[in-house]
Amino acid sequence: MSRAKKRYGQHFLHDPGVIARIVQAVAPRPGDRIVEVGPGRGAITGPLLEAAGSIDVVEIDRDVVPLLEARCAGRGELRIHLADALEFDFRALRGDGPRLRLVGNLPYNVSTPLLFRFLSQLDAIADMHFMLQKEVVVRMAARPGGKDYGRLTVMLAPWARVEPLFDIGTGAFSPPPRVVSTFFGLHPLPEPPFDREPRDAYAKVVAAAFSQRRKTLRNSLSGLVGPDDFAAAGIDPGLRPEQIPPAGFAALARRAGTGAVRGLSLPGTDL
Repeated sequence: MSRAKKRYGQHFLHDPGVIARIVQAVAPRPGDRIVEVGPGRGAITGPLLEAAGSIDVVEIDRDVVPLLEARCAGRGELRIHLADALEFDFRALRGDGPRLRLVGNLPYNVSTPLLFRFLSQLDAIADMHFMLQKEVVVRMAARPGGKDYGRLTVMLAPWARVEPLFDIGTGAFSPPPRVVSTFFGLHPLPEPPFDREPRDAYAKVVAAAFSQRRKTLRNSLSGLVGPDDFAAAGIDPGLRPEQIPPAGFAALARRAGTGAVRGLSLPGTDL
């Protein structure tokens, strides 16, 4: 049996009760285009495959492939893509077919870049159901004003609705992680809740604000947004970023414009 590899952030799910709850929450139907990200040893791959009839899996660890093939033999059509999900082209996988339903136990060490990767190809995705550490899901679903509200919350807001479903204890995994996990849904919004253009300005203004979250917006956005811009957007520059709703950041981004922020070098803002 393949051992968990630290460099891939592997924690293999093995609890039958949790597996059953996950499959029930995803509710796969025959013909659904299910794509599992990081299937590992295939704990949920087999049940999903039986329900949908076929499944694509994106796996970076070639050592688990024999286990996957053995576990899924005779249960449906298994298509294995040996690739890094951070570089995988989900649009190409969809092609002209139905939009993809992504499922997976995401590696905690690259969870945020992975979420941004999925959001950048959202036109190819119908919905997503993932496991992540509970504290990250709490941040994703947070509302303005609290300590959990941050960059990830604001970056998700124009694109998808976060639906925390249930927590998963450490004993459900091998090896057990150090933190409790949460299984959650991420549902693309049919219509944006506010004007999210220009996209690059929105991403970079949000990143600049939360990179110095203890500072007021006047200081953290200095050089990007001026006094007149704050006034036109209806935002008090003396507030801190956690006090501003996503629509407020969008208003500031429209005032900043793409030309004003392209000179910034900020990682992970390519939505």
